[in-house]
Amino acid sequence: MLQNPLQVRLEKFEPWQQITFMACLCERMYPNYAMFCENTEFAEARIYRDILDSIWEQLTVKTAKVNFERQLEKLEEIIPSSEDFDFYGVYPAIDACIGLSSLLHGLLDREGLFESMQEVSQQSVMTVAQLEEAQTGIEITNDNQKENEAVCEEWDVQWAIFRPLREAVGRDIELIKDLRFELREEAVSNIGVSI
Repeated sequence: MLQNPLQVRLEKFEPWQQITFMACLCERMYPNYAMFCENTEFAEARIYRDILDSIWEQLTVKTAKVNFERQLEKLEEIIPSSEDFDFYGVYPAIDACIGLSSLLHGLLDREGLFESMQEVSQQSVMTVAQLEEAQTGIEITNDNQKENEAVCEEWDVQWAIFRPLREAVGRDIELIKDLRFELREEAVSNIGVSI
């Protein structure tokens, strides 16, 4: 597990902040899954997109009713297996699914929201670290992570999502919409895949 001071700070978040933080990280992992689907025709990336959109909707629309158990079932049907594919893209795609799965589990069991948030944060960093390891052959650890530009950038982005959420007073629907819009417009993943 790669550590960062951010992880301790996240603990003070309200549930809506925790869910928004996770949704933002899943939004950043989505292009990895979309690219995998485009290259393999394994599943429709739209299904992942729809599940994530239902979470954004729950965050911003008071009357939104979402069956998260059903969403989790839909997600489980579209998770690829690394044994079935012989190219690297399957790993970031699996990571994106694990991230979204952690978020859904957190929504189903609110007691576990903080743990889910740590998992999604870690998942996103590990996707970056594993790609760097695959490219350089150097294992990324707590001690050397600061020397890796891509891993540092990933933590920086997580901090950049964290800060406005921390400063919000009460559940800020506009902020949630802005974060979502920004990440969607950018449409670049944590490992630089763009759609």
